[in-house]
Amino acid sequence: MRIAYITETYPPELNGVSLTVERTVEHLRAHHEVELVRPRQPHEAARNDAEEWRTWSLPLPMYRDLRFGLALQRTLRERWQARTPELVHVATPGPLGWASVRAARSLGVAVTSDFRTNFHQYSHYYGLGWCEPVVRGYLKRLHNGSHRTFVPTHGMRRMLAKHGFERLAVVGRGVDTEHFSPIHRSNSLRTQWGASRHTPVVLYVGRLAAEKNVPLALCAFDAIRAAHPQAQMVVVGDGPMRKRWENEYPSVRFVGAQRGEELARHYASADIFLFPSLSDTFGNVVLEAMASGLTVVAYDTGAAGEHIDDCESGLLVRPGDEASFIAAACALAAQQGELRPMRDAARRATLEMTWRSILTRFETHLLDAAHAVETTHARTACPA
Repeated sequence: MRIAYITETYPPELNGVSLTVERTVEHLRAHHEVELVRPRQPHEAARNDAEEWRTWSLPLPMYRDLRFGLALQRTLRERWQARTPELVHVATPGPLGWASVRAARSLGVAVTSDFRTNFHQYSHYYGLGWCEPVVRGYLKRLHNGSHRTFVPTHGMRRMLAKHGFERLAVVGRGVDTEHFSPIHRSNSLRTQWGASRHTPVVLYVGRLAAEKNVPLALCAFDAIRAAHPQAQMVVVGDGPMRKRWENEYPSVRFVGAQRGEELARHYASADIFLFPSLSDTFGNVVLEAMASGLTVVAYDTGAAGEHIDDCESGLLVRPGDEASFIAAACALAAQQGELRPMRDAARRATLEMTWRSILTRFETHLLDAAHAVETTHARTACPA
């Protein structure tokens, strides 16, 4: 099948969506002809061929290091008239995605989309709460313009359906349990952090931005350290708030973005993983932490709500209950020497979540959506 895959984010950008998109494109290219359409990043060479088109781009106002793509509906339509895809998949809901949905529908091509980010909720973290219904309305129009929208959890499907989103299908996320594994635990790395074998090490991995609610994790660590002065916290990631939080929390080690084997070592060498976000639709880092054998504290939503068995493979907290989040983190630190069963249960819970099974399911959905649209066109062309 010929697929046009549209995304506003892709490596060299480093975030959960870009890495998942890269993995998905690689999987699809093993079986299909895939044209990748994405923004051109600074310092990248231009490219415009059958496999990839890097469009014009501009930086996002609140994230100068992230960019959105620019392409006219007419330009996309002309491109696809010359070489028509059987399906257009829109991974992100920016201007490039919107133009792609319209161009594909005008050509009668099947369109699918991913709901990956709660952009409508971001407005609250930037003093623009009044924008939430406007942004949600934009997202609903875009996704309802597709023939099928993929969501990561059943909870997300219920929430979006309540707000009028249509044709929703749950396709979760996977985790590489060979790459993220307790076997990568490093005593030398823990020594660099000032931690002994018995020292509680708290970890946060993710973008350092307002909507990630990172200060709650940092406050939880302050509470842990009040009871356990030897405890350490490591923050992996970068973003616009890094310098401010580094200044406000000097006892925390901010180590920047980590990749590959180093990222796996950072996960496996910690003990407690804190995920305070309420804005993530999923949170790939939760599965990575569980696969690495960490005990996780998270709100009962997204990946945590879907895959953590409360008090068995991690601790879940009612969304928004900050006091209980901090108390749960402190409880795990107090039981540092007794967490092996919970850590083992977290690891076991991820062993069936292979990327191969997830992406095969996603591929099946794409084939089904394309076939359904093709069948509809055939019936229209040959009425009874």
